[in-house]
Amino acid sequence: MSSAAEQPDRPRTVRVPWTAPAVPRIRRAVVADLEGRDLSEEIISEAEIVVSELVANAIRHAKPLADGTIRVHWKVKAGVVEIEVSDGGGPLTPRPAPRSVWASTGRGLRIVRSLAHEWGVTEERSGRTVWASLGGPSRRRTH
Repeated sequence: MSSAAEQPDRPRTVRVPWTAPAVPRIRRAVVADLEGRDLSEEIISEAEIVVSELVANAIRHAKPLADGTIRVHWKVKAGVVEIEVSDGGGPLTPRPAPRSVWASTGRGLRIVRSLAHEWGVTEERSGRTVWASLGGPSRRRTH
């Protein structure tokens, strides 16, 4: 198996169980992979937070994919990190919650929005993908 240093631009895809223990597991996998690339500590830290929030939201608010998992995909191109989290969809389209001093939840997508250069939601037949681009604009266009 080759390392990220040998193939720095190779995208990665991991399927994790639709369970809370998947959050730290995928966070560690993404950070370990990104540390093997020529990226700033700031981008790696932002990616760590974003993937944690997106996976936690998928577990909390959506259904798993047909195989009982969540798909996490990330790629790096020209210093820009794109992270996608795909799940089986849910009743509502993901949106940042309104600001609230007293709410104990609902800050995840506000955090993602504050860190990401761009982010979005893609609805698919099999579910949905929430993505974020860190360090610069995404190569995808959703408009």
